[in-house]
Amino acid sequence: MAPSGAGKTTLLRILMGFESPDCGTIHGLDELRLSAVFQEDRLCDNLTPIGNLRLVTPSMASEDAAKALCAIGLSDCLTQPARELSGGMRRRVAILRALLADYDFLLLDEPFKGLDEKTKANVIFDTRRRCNKRTVLMVTHDKDELSAMGAVQTINL
Repeated sequence: MAPSGAGKTTLLRILMGFESPDCGTIHGLDELRLSAVFQEDRLCDNLTPIGNLRLVTPSMASEDAAKALCAIGLSDCLTQPARELSGGMRRRVAILRALLADYDFLLLDEPFKGLDEKTKANVIFDTRRRCNKRTVLMVTHDKDELSAMGAVQTINL
C-alpha cells in the first residue's frame, strides 16, 4: 500500500520484467512462473470469456471454463465477445484468467477495482480458494481487501 504515484505498479512491472530497476537487482524470479492481473483488463476483445480463459489453459474443456465463470457470476455472458462486456465483467474474466494460469507467483495490481461489494466478496472468495497457498503480491488502496484476502504481511510504502 502507498499513495498514488509511489511506484507500486512500477514495482510489479519490474518483477514481471517489463521494466528495469534504476539500481539494484532482483534475484530468484527466473525460476518462477508468474501470472498477473493488471490495472487494465487486457482481454482479447474478439474472444468470448471462455476463449480468453482458454488462452492460458488450452486443454481446459469449455464446460469447465463455463463452470469457473459461472462461479463468479458470469453465466449470462459466456458467448459474448469480451468487447461487449461491462467493466466489472471484464475485470472478473481477467482475474479468473490469471488464476487459471499455471503459476507460482501471482501479481495483482488493484484487482478488485470497479466491482460492487457483493461481487467483490464473491470474487475475493474465489481468488483465495484458487490461490491455494501460492505466493500472491497484491497492490491495493483498500485495507478491507487486504484483510479479506487474508494478507499475511502488509507493506506500506
